[in-house]
Amino acid sequence: MSKKMSLLYLCTGNSCRSQMAEGWTRALKGDQIEVYSAGIETHGLNPNAVNVMAEAGVDISNQKSQHIDEFKDTKIDYVITVCAHAHETCPFFPGDAKVLHVGFDDPPKLSPADASEEVKLDGFRRVRDEIKAFVETLPGSLEQ
Repeated sequence: MSKKMSLLYLCTGNSCRSQMAEGWTRALKGDQIEVYSAGIETHGLNPNAVNVMAEAGVDISNQKSQHIDEFKDTKIDYVITVCAHAHETCPFFPGDAKVLHVGFDDPPKLSPADASEEVKLDGFRRVRDEIKAFVETLPGSLEQ
């Protein structure tokens, strides 16, 4: 049996995009990929991200917002930055970690602050589905 590839999704606050990516990867590719997520900062788990993932049948409610420093001693094969800020400030990873950028829109910024809850959730749903489509290409798309 071959060893699982290890992958870390990195975002600014580890509250939405990286959390959804971790959840999708665990649900769809958990037999092939050991997955983690972290942030340059920690902002806590966004409840709307939890809700839209649950709508799709993926429970991320037990995941937690983690700081990148928590992974300094973890062997990581791939680091995928999912937001521009994380990509621009991505720390150095020892070893052979390949850093790739696959950007997704920030769900909370997709609707005005005074938008209805349903309109806000629509932004989260769109990003959730875009992340799922990306995860479905793994691990092959990383090895190009």
